[in-house]
Order: sequence, then C-alpha cells, then structure tokens
Amino acid sequence: MNFKRLAKTATLITLGTAILAGDGLSAHAAPKDHKEDYGISHITRSDMKDMIKQHGDTDFTVPQFDAAGIENIPAAVKKDENGNEIKMDVWDTWPLQNADGTVAEYKGYHILFGLAGDPKNPNDTFIYLFYKEADEKSIDDWKLAGRVFDDEDKYKANDKYLKDQSEEWSGSATLTSDKEVRLFYTNRTEFNEDKELFGKQTLTTAQVNVSEPKDGTLKVDGVEDHKSIFEGGDGSVYQNVNQAFGNGEINWKENHTFRDPHYIEEDGKKYLVFEANTGTEFGYSGEDSLYNQAYYSNSKKFFKDEKAKLLNSDKKEYAELANGAIGIIEINDDYTLKKVMDPLLASNTVTDEIERPNIFKKDGKWYLFTSARGSKMTIDGIDDEDIYMLGYVSNSLTGEFKPMNKTGIVLHHDLDPYDVTWNYAHYVIPQEGSDEAVVTSYMTNRGYFDDHKSTFAPSFKLELNNKKSSVVEDSILEQGQIVDEK
Repeated sequence: MNFKRLAKTATLITLGTAILAGDGLSAHAAPKDHKEDYGISHITRSDMKDMIKQHGDTDFTVPQFDAAGIENIPAAVKKDENGNEIKMDVWDTWPLQNADGTVAEYKGYHILFGLAGDPKNPNDTFIYLFYKEADEKSIDDWKLAGRVFDDEDKYKANDKYLKDQSEEWSGSATLTSDKEVRLFYTNRTEFNEDKELFGKQTLTTAQVNVSEPKDGTLKVDGVEDHKSIFEGGDGSVYQNVNQAFGNGEINWKENHTFRDPHYIEEDGKKYLVFEANTGTEFGYSGEDSLYNQAYYSNSKKFFKDEKAKLLNSDKKEYAELANGAIGIIEINDDYTLKKVMDPLLASNTVTDEIERPNIFKKDGKWYLFTSARGSKMTIDGIDDEDIYMLGYVSNSLTGEFKPMNKTGIVLHHDLDPYDVTWNYAHYVIPQEGSDEAVVTSYMTNRGYFDDHKSTFAPSFKLELNNKKSSVVEDSILEQGQIVDEK
C-alpha cells in the first residue's frame, strides 16, 4: 500500500471538507492549488503545448503515401445470410508476437488479428484472423482464415461478462512457450440504459486453435479457455463504467475506456498493459484536477497562466473529465487476474483517451507507445485533425516513464479525414537485432467512400535510440508489411 499517496489524498480530502464546511468560504469556493503526482508519470499540458512546435518536423511526421497505389485488402471478404459478398473494412490490427514483442512465426506463417466488419454497419465489429507465409510481404499475400469467434462462443464460455458481449475490440496475441496462440482482446457490451449496460469493456482472453488443413492454408478450429480477466476497472485505481455513466444521469461529454490489453513478460511474470481512466486514488476527474500543478508543468508561472486560460475556456468541462491512463495488471500463468497495479501513465486534464498501448523492452529500456486524437484533447493549438502516436521510456517496467523527444511526440499528421491516406492506430513492432522498428496502421475512415475500404496502410520504419526516435527517411514498405526483411 502506498501510504505516502494515502496521506496526501487524506490531506486533500480534509482541505475539501473544510471548504465545504465553511471556514469563511462558500460551499462553491474554488479548490486550492496543489501539486500531487500520485507517484505515477503524466502527460502534461506543458509537454503538449511544446509538442505543437514540433509539428512538421520530418523526424516525427508520418510519411506521405501515394493514394493512387492504395489497395483494399483483397482477402477481407465475407458473406451475408443470403450468400452475398461483403467487402469489409479492416482497421485496428496486431500481429501474433513472441514474448519480446518481435513477430512470431507459426508453422511457417505470420498471423495478424484485426477488427473488421461491414462498412454499412458500424456495430459490426469483430476479430478476424489473417495469415500469410512468413517470407511473403505483399497485401495480396494476406489470406483470411475467418472470424475468430462464432456467435455462440460468448455463451459457451459460461462467463458472467461474456454473455452480454456486443462487439469485440482490440488487443494483442502471443505465441506461448507451448506454441499455442493466445489472444487477448476487449469484450464490449452494447450501450443500453434500460439494461444498465453502458458499453462496459472487459479484458478477455482465449486460446485460438489453428490448423493447416492443406499446404498454404490455415483454419481457425475454434477457441478454448475463453474467459474474462479483469472487468471494467476497480473504481479506486481505474475508473469503472458505473462511475462514468451509472449515476442515473448520462453526461455525453464523459468517456470511459477500459480496453486494448497488450501482453508482455518480465522475469518470468506475465502482465497486461491496457487503456483506462484513473480511479479515485489517482486523481480521478472533476474540478479539483484543474488546480493540480502536476498536470501542467514544473513551472509555477506556466501553471498559473495556463490554469487561468483553462478556467475561462470552453474546454474547461472536458478538461475536468479528462483522466486517460495506461494501466497494468499482473496475471497468473492460467491468465487470470493476480494483482491490480498502479497506472504507468496518466493524462488528467489533457485527454480522456490514450489508446492501444504498445510496450516492449529493448536494450534494457521499456518503450511505451500510445495513439491519441487531437479531437479528444483540451489543448489550445491542437485541433480535430491532429493525430499522434506518443512515446515514453523507462528503465523499469513500473518506473518513471519519461517522454521521448522531450515532449512525447513520436508520430504526427494532420490530414483531412476524407483523404483516403488518412491513417491511425499506429503500432510499433520491434525487429530482432535492429534499432529500426516497423510501424503499421490502418488507413481510410470507415464508411467514408463506396470504393475505398479501411485497409492496411503502408508500413514504414522508425529508428529508436533511448529517449529519441525518428522516422527513417525513404522507408515506406508494403501495405501490411510487419517484418523488415533487411
């Protein structure tokens, strides 16, 4: 237990009680300025302000892609109940990886899991398995093994949370020491107030059985050990969905995230790192957060000036609600919850959403990446078209994560969302024995075009050097390429 944190929290509660009780102030008096980092790392308002000055730097700019050369994924086709073919959108993807984050080879194949669905149905969001022979690299080489889960799998699991699953959201996958395919993903319920279902997200796992019925072909042979690991946050370390929406009155400015589990191992122990929001012991949300200097800067002058602007800004309410976090839990060898751990990183007052955490160890350093949208941020000078991948480095898994490139910027673009080369969900894949990683993403927004579907974006390379990174010049690879053959 963190007694230092509890003591500081108690002081803040006592202060708030004194204000409400009177002490010469009204019950609506503003909170007092304070500085409390809760013992975790933060994405600060100062860093985000400084990041704007780095826009346009070629080291951090996503390469421009040739729209004329972009293909829909040929294999991303399914049939409806009448046997008609539907060309699917494919967006968030993640490879089958080894425990160290490098791409795993399964019986001579590379496997890629991805969210896909009917472009005309935004609720059609399920996980599909793509594969290709390991030495192939073209988008045309990717084949579809089909959807990972059958419609009945959520009931067969006999799991109290899976029975309400409406959609399957992003995650990760690892090739176990027993050479089994272990998938981690997000179970999301529908948002239905009458059923008291508010889009709850639960970290979930299953073993995916894969066979090779004939040369050059993989097949999903069902799943087993399908179960929930961690349900929607505990409330104190990580916000739960009822804290966000279950109070009888829905605030549509609120956002709740508890998703994108990313599997890692360290010293024989297993962990999941995931997207979340801070709970009541870690700053949570509310007006008090606007008066916490730890969320702004070490500079008192910046804190004073930026706070004054924010308090009079139309972004004030969004900043109060903003409490995005990257969380971590330890799991047992049977992939059940062992221990809820303190967040690795939080973005209070900055944004409610830091997505798809991706973490791996390289040269003794832990690299942590997350995708973020300007449309979710509360920083003047960052607008709805700004897209980021942020990066942080630590000497230990639970140590202080420091921003890469001084502010945390690793990738940025500000394309028109109706540009077919618009891209998001950047995912850094380390390459064995190399300082150059491969970055994948998807491009083209869902449903924006009749002829262009969401598809694999061309990959490119990123050089990593401790707290510095840079996009490698002239390094654009094939659409969906996950290994740098060099």
